[in-house]
Amino acid sequence: MNDEIIESPAAFSTEDVLHMQRALQLAAHARDAENEVPVGAVLVQGGEIIGLGWNRNITLHDPTAHAEIQAMRAAGEKLANHRLSGATLYVTLEPCSMCAMAMIHARIDRVVYAAADPKTGAAGSVFDTLISERHNHRIDVAGGLLAEESASLLRDFFRARR
Repeated sequence: MNDEIIESPAAFSTEDVLHMQRALQLAAHARDAENEVPVGAVLVQGGEIIGLGWNRNITLHDPTAHAEIQAMRAAGEKLANHRLSGATLYVTLEPCSMCAMAMIHARIDRVVYAAADPKTGAAGSVFDTLISERHNHRIDVAGGLLAEESASLLRDFFRARR
């Protein structure tokens, strides 16, 4: 894991915890309402929620319909802007490369994720996409907030499918 990734619970605010709890609710919704992989995302700017998302790949027949993308699309529509500067994205699973690059293009300031993704994580587990010096924009990353709750949702979901 990259040294720039924060994993200490003390590094998270009460607001961080509340937004991640909402993201976990959205992940449960993805599982329960749409039989999707339980991943949820909440996008916040200036203390206001500007976008919500949950995985909808299967439902929408769209490989890009990850929770993070859904939240960014909702925020872009709400703000009538493709730039989301000053925003923090809370997501229950470490973003993949596709989502990470979309966040960079959107100019998101910060990403807080719950469970790490040791197979495709692009926020420090496998790739360092969000903080790479190769990009003209880097994102502050904090991982591990309510990680066990998120990991449990994912584990239970995949166990039930086997």
